[in-house]
Amino acid sequence: EGRAIPAGLSVMDLLEHLSLQPSLVVVERNGDILRRDSYPEVPVVSGDVLELVHFVGGGGDSSGRDEGT
Repeated sequence: EGRAIPAGLSVMDLLEHLSLQPSLVVVERNGDILRRDSYPEVPVVSGDVLELVHFVGGGGDSSGRDEGT
């Protein structure tokens, strides 16, 4: 989904703008996966294609087994 963002943001600024925790997000920029330690230095520029993969915890045991047996 496309969306407009404020000008002049770094990838880190963008994640903060979207209320995402950087340690739980993988960012792909123009087909390249970025290293988390580069987020503050990488600018988001017009024409960039960003994909954000956000990890969500929880769920527990998904094996379908009944723990009581």
